[in-house]
Amino acid sequence: MHIPGLVADARAGRQRAIARLISLVEDESPHLRAVAAALTPHTGRARVLGLTGPPGVGKSTSTSMLITALRERGQRVGVLAIDPSSPFSGGALLGDRIRLHDHTTDPGVFIRSMATRGHLGGLATATPQALRVLDAAGFDVVLVETVGVGQSEVDIVALADTTVVLLAPGMGDGIQAVKAGILEIADVLVVNKADRDGTDQTVRDLRTMIALGRRGTGPSWRQPIVRTVATTGAGSDDLMSALDSHHDWLTTHGELETGRRRRARREVEEIAVRELRARLTNISGGDTLDRLATQVAAGELDPYAAADDLIGPG
Repeated sequence: MHIPGLVADARAGRQRAIARLISLVEDESPHLRAVAAALTPHTGRARVLGLTGPPGVGKSTSTSMLITALRERGQRVGVLAIDPSSPFSGGALLGDRIRLHDHTTDPGVFIRSMATRGHLGGLATATPQALRVLDAAGFDVVLVETVGVGQSEVDIVALADTTVVLLAPGMGDGIQAVKAGILEIADVLVVNKADRDGTDQTVRDLRTMIALGRRGTGPSWRQPIVRTVATTGAGSDDLMSALDSHHDWLTTHGELETGRRRRARREVEEIAVRELRARLTNISGGDTLDRLATQVAAGELDPYAAADDLIGPG
C-alpha cells in the first residue's frame, strides 16, 4: 500500500481515498503509524463543530441544516456521524446517513458513519484519527455528530472547537436530568423543534441554568440560546451567527490554540494508554503476571510493587 499516494489522492478530494484512510484508522491497520505520519503536515486547519444532545432532539436534521448553510458559503464540509453499533455485525446502524441523504451526491461534502463499537462517551474510539484524515484532506469544517447522550457522555468537548448542545421543548424533567452533564459543556445551546408548544418555557429554563452556573475561571463565554426548526431551516442564520461569534471569541482570547493543544494532549495520552494495554495483554499471556499474582496472593509482595515489577517503576 502506497500511503503517500493515498494521502495525495485524499487531498485532491478523491472520496474513495478519504474513505480508505478512515477505514485504515477504524480497523487499526498495521499501516496506521505511516498514515498518521503522512497526514500530520497537512492538519490543523479545519474548524471542528460538535453536535450533541439527548436522543430525539434532531441532531442529524440539524447537521443537515448546517451542511446546507456552510455549503452556501462555499466551504467544504466533512461529517463524522457516530451511530450506535449493530449488535450483530458491530457496524454502524446508519440512521444518520439516512437523514443526510440530500448531501450524499455533493462533491464538497464527505459523510462517514462510525460505530461506537461499545465505546462510551458518545464517540467512537477512532473518531480523533478520522477527524485528522478529514482535516488533512482539506475540509474547511468538520461536523462531529455524537450518538444520543445523557449526563456523562461528554467526550465531544475535548474534540470540538465549538460544542453545540441540542434540546427540544417538552422534555420537562429531561432538562433536569442532563443539566449536570452535557449542558455545562455547551458553547451554543439550541432549542430545536421550536415550533412546538413549550419552547418559551424551555428557553427560560436554560437561561436560569446559565445564570446559576459558572464554568471554570479565566475569560468567560456566555452561551447563546438559539431557536431552530431544522426540518425547515428556520433559525439557520441565527445558529451560524452564534457559531461565528464563538469562533471569533476563541481566536481573540487565545482559546482556540489552547483547546487544540488540549485535544492533542488527550489524543497522545489515549494512544499511549492503548499501547500500554496491548503490551500488558501480551505480558498476561506469559508467566510474569502469574508469578507476581501468586506472590501478592501469598502476602509476599504488595500490589503496587508488583505493578512496578510488571511495567517498570515510574
